Amino acid sequence: MTARQKLFSFRFPKRQLIRTLTLSLAIGLTGTVVTPANAQEAAYPLQMSSSRTIHRPEVPGPNGLVTAGHPLASMSGLKILMDGGNAIDASVAVLATLNVVRPQMSGAGGNGFATYYDAATDKVWSLSATGAAPLALDAASLEPEQLNKGIHAGAVPGLFGGWISMLQKYGTKSLAEVLAPAIEYAEKGHPLEASVSKAISYDEELYRTMPTSADMLLPGGKVPAAGELFYMKDLAATFKKVTAAEATALAQGKSRTEALQAAFDRFYKGDIAKEMTRFYQQNGGEFTEEDFAAYQPQWVNPVHVNYRGYDIYTSTPTSRGGLEVAMQLKLVEAFDLSQYAPDDPRVTHILAEAIKLAKSDVYHFVADPNKFTIPLEGLLSDEYIASRVSLLKPAEAMTFPDHGAPPGNAQSSAYLASLEGPLLVDASREKSFAGSTTSFSVMDKAGNVVAMTPTHGGAFGTGVVVGSTGLTFNNGTRVGSTSPYPDDINYARGGQIPILNNSPVIVMKDGKFLMALGTPGGETIGQTQFQVLVNVLDFGMGVQEAIEAPRFSIFAEPNFYKAGAKITMRIEDRIPVAQFEGLKERGHDVTLAPSYSLGSIQAILRHQTFGTVTAGADPRRAAYAVGW
Repeated sequence: MTARQKLFSFRFPKRQLIRTLTLSLAIGLTGTVVTPANAQEAAYPLQMSSSRTIHRPEVPGPNGLVTAGHPLASMSGLKILMDGGNAIDASVAVLATLNVVRPQMSGAGGNGFATYYDAATDKVWSLSATGAAPLALDAASLEPEQLNKGIHAGAVPGLFGGWISMLQKYGTKSLAEVLAPAIEYAEKGHPLEASVSKAISYDEELYRTMPTSADMLLPGGKVPAAGELFYMKDLAATFKKVTAAEATALAQGKSRTEALQAAFDRFYKGDIAKEMTRFYQQNGGEFTEEDFAAYQPQWVNPVHVNYRGYDIYTSTPTSRGGLEVAMQLKLVEAFDLSQYAPDDPRVTHILAEAIKLAKSDVYHFVADPNKFTIPLEGLLSDEYIASRVSLLKPAEAMTFPDHGAPPGNAQSSAYLASLEGPLLVDASREKSFAGSTTSFSVMDKAGNVVAMTPTHGGAFGTGVVVGSTGLTFNNGTRVGSTSPYPDDINYARGGQIPILNNSPVIVMKDGKFLMALGTPGGETIGQTQFQVLVNVLDFGMGVQEAIEAPRFSIFAEPNFYKAGAKITMRIEDRIPVAQFEGLKERGHDVTLAPSYSLGSIQAILRHQTFGTVTAGADPRRAAYAVGW
């Protein structure tokens, strides 16, 4: 057996081994995989604009574009655009429909972030629609699994309030108009997508322990099959209650803004809030009416960096992902990546090392900014970035590093907390729990753009359908979204907002919109967006090619909070053998992942020469782009 055969034989079933060896023997000097479709072109360099490098077309949209995590969600948004709505109106329609067709990943009871470019004011904003843990939470008395799933897990629903705030601040349509498609799919049913069925099956035992969850997720007492008509009639009733509040206010002569506020108040202070409280109190949970009434979404200035002349805007804390993306870009700016091919192991190595450095800082310094001081400017300062770049060795993988000391560190809450001693906890409590998220981007005819990443945290969030509301809450109290270490600033505490990784991005160039993108993927969100941005900004790829290009992700055991954590890399198996071997030679613990398995980018890109705009959707999930 050859060295190359030994390299791959222990990682693959026989059928996959034969496929991989066949492809590896066909790799030319350029690193291009030779298949029957491109065998006669194998002697020529890879052309980044070639349609042969993508499976889906880039979707044009001179009047508007929507690219979302499910075809029905994309069409709901497009319907609103075609009916005269703007990007914000369409986004709320997408969000509501995703609650029905991708309920494991997003919903009114979840949380999320939006990055919004307002063409009229030429301004980029960040929306944080993230709720806090209940005031009565005592994480120290609970096991990690209880903070992840069940009646003791969860954060106040932030996303519904975000929907209302979006419509109040920038929308033109009524709540009733934008929720109409979701209500129809929830009442009349829709063919269930396979991933939803799989997600229900994964936690079937949990859902059977809670009658409300079983009623919605196990109709007829069984896991619904892919393609089966699936209904969410309690959720439709909740949506009808908030639209009825809006309609009543309008009938009373109140303004559009006041009518939308009536819908907000019915959810967070009215009978819906009372039903949510009743359910949790009767089942031993911690949520109270006070928790729901205290919530407000926040519009803030986004995190902003300039990368090679491109202005990058993304989410602020309570997202650590936005800062992670910004830091990663600044860390690799010192390297001329474009001198290499995108699949050169030197490029992958540099990107991976930048991810480690950024994560070591964001996991130490980022927490709820309403309660803690974060040295945001210091972390992005040229001085500090240069000091961290000096740790990056071009030919050797580093162990997961400790955080640095950025300007402002001595005044930060993380520094003050660390004076109390090292972070210690039993090893059984350290493991992170994965998240479940979706993302979309929308552009309207006027040039307004939304990139948004909503989430339930884990699949179906807490796994608890809340009373008669049809809602499930984001399980933000879980380890991963919070720290397992009681002395850490991001430990799960009552009234504190857990940290998300969501980080939708808008890119501007010379004052003009260039790109919007976002992705699900839990701890891999920032990593995936970073790689796609490099594909576009450094390697000149088109939007669909940048999305479909092979990706990698790094993972930490037990978690990214801990310096010295064991780091492993997974990289999609459509790569040249030379890239894989080059990473191994540099000391990366790397394994191959399935061909299309890491992340799911939805993006919109403006052609810098022609000014035309196209959208791309990731084939890794059920995403779809539409335009008109």
